[in-house]
Amino acid sequence: EVQLQASGGGLVQAGGSLRLSCVASGFTFDDYSIGWFRQAPGKEREGVSCISSGDRSTFYVDSVKGRFTISSDNAKNTVYLQMNSLKPEDTAVYYCAAEFGIPHWDIAHWDYWGQGTQVTVSS
Repeated sequence: EVQLQASGGGLVQAGGSLRLSCVASGFTFDDYSIGWFRQAPGKEREGVSCISSGDRSTFYVDSVKGRFTISSDNAKNTVYLQMNSLKPEDTAVYYCAAEFGIPHWDIAHWDYWGQGTQVTVSS
């Protein structure tokens, strides 16, 4: 069974930090890119960050560059998203996803999705 278990969300004040975790199982972790997406109520799901298969290159949407850092621990089949200097506009459900091979910003390419974790940033 393929599973992507996202955790680490919560309620924080603006300027605070959270670290999200995504634990993967049921597929060959090193062959897949892992991405974080978020969706606020009434808005389209958007890509936030991803880390590629193989060499584990990292990518970020412009709005989070310099604030968020994605990393992986391949021995634990886990990807993290360190979120610093959080803003109210970061409030959303954050989803972890997996895509075979090279990642794409288009969400249609992503093969597996987790259930998400709620991040709420108060002002």
